[in-house]
Amino acid sequence: MRSLMPRLARWLLSASLAVAPIAMAEEVPRIAVASSLQFALTEIAEDFTAASGQRVILNMGSSGNFRRQIAQGAPFALFLSANEGYVQALHEAGKTRDAGVRYARGRLVWLQRKGQEGGRLSAEAPLAALEEAIRAREADGTRTRIALANPEHAPYGVAARQALEHEGLWDASQPLQVQGENVAQAARFALSSDTRGGLVAYSLVRSPALAEQGDYVLIPEAWHGPLHQRMVLLPGAGETAEAFYAYLQSEPARQVLRDYGFAVPDFDAPDLDAP
Repeated sequence: MRSLMPRLARWLLSASLAVAPIAMAEEVPRIAVASSLQFALTEIAEDFTAASGQRVILNMGSSGNFRRQIAQGAPFALFLSANEGYVQALHEAGKTRDAGVRYARGRLVWLQRKGQEGGRLSAEAPLAALEEAIRAREADGTRTRIALANPEHAPYGVAARQALEHEGLWDASQPLQVQGENVAQAARFALSSDTRGGLVAYSLVRSPALAEQGDYVLIPEAWHGPLHQRMVLLPGAGETAEAFYAYLQSEPARQVLRDYGFAVPDFDAPDLDAP
């Protein structure tokens, strides 16, 4: 997944982050991170620390919950949201430094335990296992669970609901649904022994830990709204958070995001519709 030293060498040569003068007394900044970034941001933060000597604290969770916490004054320095609308809403409410930048576009997948029988995975019928579970319930009352993130506050849960509605499966699947607090929890549910599978973030199943346990197939992007992801500095951000924000826009960090299946924008034109 990683080729750390070449990326760090390029970044150290080209970046002008000036991290050395950072005041010794500055607290380690807390970063609010969408759960879809669990593995990618952990790797990026480790690279940042190796390059700069500075640390950040990553708090993972659903973007909707972070939006509410930041609006109520939670002391985060930077917010990486899986839904750019949440960043825009905070900006309009005067809770951010500026409008931030779009950093990635995610994908949705159907994930199920490796080697599971029935519901063969294919790009032509990515929800075949779910449809089979629905037919079984209608035939004999069998209730095999399917997982997704809570669409009330998790962007990948919203996309999952849109995909199910697109295929006319939302209502029929509701009695089978188990909803995670965030998409990382939904992925754990999808791989559990009493669940048929679930709709989760592509970036999570690209991690070696999950790839060993599950099989997956991409959901067509036309089945749901685009998963544009945006980040923004918050008013209390210090020099370390500013340096990390800049590093997230560097080529080494963008390559890590690509490694985890994200599409990344051209930061010379960050507000284009498609990264």
